Amino acid sequence: MTAHGEHVETNRRYWDEEAAASHGPLARAHWSTTKPAWGLWSTPESRLSLLPGDLAGRRVIELGCGTAYVSAWLARAGAHPVAVDLSREQLATARAMQEEFGLDFPLLHADAERVPCADGSFDLAVSEYGASLWCDPRRWIPEAARLLAPGGLLVFMRYSPLFALCASPDGPASTALRRPQFGPGGLGRLELGGRVEFVLPHGEMIRVLRDAGFTVEELVEIRAPRPAPREYREVTSAWARDWPCEEVWKARLEG
Repeated sequence: MTAHGEHVETNRRYWDEEAAASHGPLARAHWSTTKPAWGLWSTPESRLSLLPGDLAGRRVIELGCGTAYVSAWLARAGAHPVAVDLSREQLATARAMQEEFGLDFPLLHADAERVPCADGSFDLAVSEYGASLWCDPRRWIPEAARLLAPGGLLVFMRYSPLFALCASPDGPASTALRRPQFGPGGLGRLELGGRVEFVLPHGEMIRVLRDAGFTVEELVEIRAPRPAPREYREVTSAWARDWPCEEVWKARLEG
């Protein structure tokens, strides 16, 4: 395990200097969506059922919120979200969206591996390609467990291990494996041109969750729809109709 702070600072710089500008124009579209639609393929909540049926009054923390549109969805449903991100630029966009859409909830500038909130403060923890991809799961998952009350629910979306094995640094995912799962250059910590992502194999992810006190309730591997809402440089919808490029985990903290 690398010293704490190395990948955090790398990713903070990436989001502040490179990605924030490109994600800003997307924020308004996400905030305008009245019903949650998750991930690359805008899979509707009605199909995935990731969130509890009654969110009213629930204390929620979003780990790696970006422009905080997920927290906006939750606030509209009556939850009390706290949105955490390490990028000041992303949070600045989130504040602008709060003003534009008339929503107000706390935006916390912090590393999702070390959140300045008390133990057991939340009923639900959510991460859609935030901490779930950009933070070390051996650190952020135990931190989520600390933040949740007994019986609390963790829901997170990330790239699938299969996609990570086939991903290319300069083009779409291939139909052949590009890296090993084990050993040097394999899954785990992926250094990708100015950023660091983490994708653990399924077995290791289950061990990390179990060791933090979670019981896995569901793993959903998502298939791209036909037609897809858009295409991406890193993966085509045709690829993602044959193999899952993203997945969602639901895990319950033992009481």
